Amino acid sequence: MKGLFITFEGTEGCGKSTQAELLVRRLRVLGHRARPLREPGGTPIGEEIRHTLKHSKNNVRMTGETELLLVNASRAQLVREVIRPALEAGEIVVCDRFFDSTVAYQGYGRQLDLKMVKAVVAVAAGGVRPDLTLLLTVSNEISELRRAIRQSTLPFMRDRMEEANREFFERVTKGYWAIAAAEPERVRVLDGSGTVEDVCQAIWEVVHPALPKVGRW
Repeated sequence: MKGLFITFEGTEGCGKSTQAELLVRRLRVLGHRARPLREPGGTPIGEEIRHTLKHSKNNVRMTGETELLLVNASRAQLVREVIRPALEAGEIVVCDRFFDSTVAYQGYGRQLDLKMVKAVVAVAAGGVRPDLTLLLTVSNEISELRRAIRQSTLPFMRDRMEEANREFFERVTKGYWAIAAAEPERVRVLDGSGTVEDVCQAIWEVVHPALPKVGRW
């Protein structure tokens, strides 16, 4: 494909959503066609699934298997409706989460069979893989503090994923480290505990060499 696919990964409160937004802004200033996306979501169908997964009052008893299938239903739609066409058109796609999140959260976190998880992911992703993945890491203490602050500012919007206990997030972190160790060329690990500006610059130093030359570059 002609474009570039960049994904952001990490546990809750690592700052990836903020950094993904900042990266898109910087790319656009430099003349790149950059498209921001998020998972689950990114399409009308996907956003409905996102609400069911994260915010619906009826999701309390959702099983790990249901979660796995819903996440990947959203992904299947996003890949075919948005990501693949954008990459074929030469755009830079910047996605807040992609299939590594499923391995980390549903595979390691929910402790589902990893072979099953990866098989479902393969169907949903349809052969689309990130060219570069930025994994932002923070300690469990920082993650918990940032989640508490975020929930205090949005008391009306519960997030089912953030309601999990510390043991769950420790398993998620373990999953991310395993992914990074298996694919060090694609997955670049960055410390997410610094200032927004410092993390942004560290990200740019990784992304910059991978960019195509365009416009005012």
